[in-house]
Amino acid sequence: MTRQTQLSSPASICILRLSAIGDVTHVIPVVLSLQEQLPNVKVTWVIGKIEAKLIGDLPGVEFIIFDKKAGRAGYAELRRKMKGRKFDALLHMQVAFRANLAAACIPAQLKIGYDKARSKDLHSLFINRRIAPAPHQHVRDCLASFLEPLGLKAAPPRWAIPLSDADHEFAHGHLAKDRKNLVISPCASHTLRNWPAERYAQLADYAIETHGMKVILVGSPAPFEKEYCEAIESAMKHPVHNICGQDTLKQLTALMSHADLVVAPDTGPAHIASAVGTDVLGLFAASNPNRSGPYSSLKWCVNRYPEALKQFTGKTVEEARWGAKAEFEGAMELVSVDDVTTMLDRWVAEHSG
Repeated sequence: MTRQTQLSSPASICILRLSAIGDVTHVIPVVLSLQEQLPNVKVTWVIGKIEAKLIGDLPGVEFIIFDKKAGRAGYAELRRKMKGRKFDALLHMQVAFRANLAAACIPAQLKIGYDKARSKDLHSLFINRRIAPAPHQHVRDCLASFLEPLGLKAAPPRWAIPLSDADHEFAHGHLAKDRKNLVISPCASHTLRNWPAERYAQLADYAIETHGMKVILVGSPAPFEKEYCEAIESAMKHPVHNICGQDTLKQLTALMSHADLVVAPDTGPAHIASAVGTDVLGLFAASNPNRSGPYSSLKWCVNRYPEALKQFTGKTVEEARWGAKAEFEGAMELVSVDDVTTMLDRWVAEHSG
């Protein structure tokens, strides 16, 4: 870092990461590490509305909600809230053009952003310092490295999501006490990352028949997710506990923190589960788990991404751009039921007794 932009001990830092749920969970270690390394620092986080419902009560953090659906009014409101303020540093952790425009509303001496390889949508125009390049890095580790240009250590993988007694009570009300609880969160925000409903049904029946598990289906109140969970339920031979659309993000987090195992594709709830220390059996073909999988459960991910990438793009993982998606019709079908039940058997064997 040059002398001109060196901050001996920044007193105020703004984080800009609006979405999505999974990425926002990866910023929690950054906040915790900041507070540990700079005990007197004032942290402000500009965040999306939905994401704030999950972590908007983190201790010692000022949250400013940016409503991305408000259009120009959203930017005007952000400028109003920033009037008269000046941060020592902005951690600009999102490259989307909408986030870049939001960054222009935040006054800061040092604006830290992504390296050139990971920049897009004119991101470079809104920053004056970059994180170090890292060609094959997990998203969590990438975000953790935003502390390094401040002269700090990269954030270690440590999470804390505040939950109330009521959240924990909700969870206990839906979990079995006499057997292992398997939570299935089947829907990703991108439908091409979703595994077929009938395969989830076969997996759920297998977990019940072979391992005596209680299976719980979760999801948002969105009509598509409710219909997806209903499709899984109707295709099953055994009863399943379907609470799709009936929980808040906090209640979901509590549920996952007390569950034994979560099954999910590349989706926010998988990262929530990983953040609260619950193993995740991840289903991957449309995206690379080594980049965006549940950080603490990569060993439990079924990974058909290399096959999907080769089949639909003709490239190997080494040849493709890091982070390239294989979001094509039929990609997730490369994950077989046998792949997943074999991984489930492996997990049960390691956690028996």
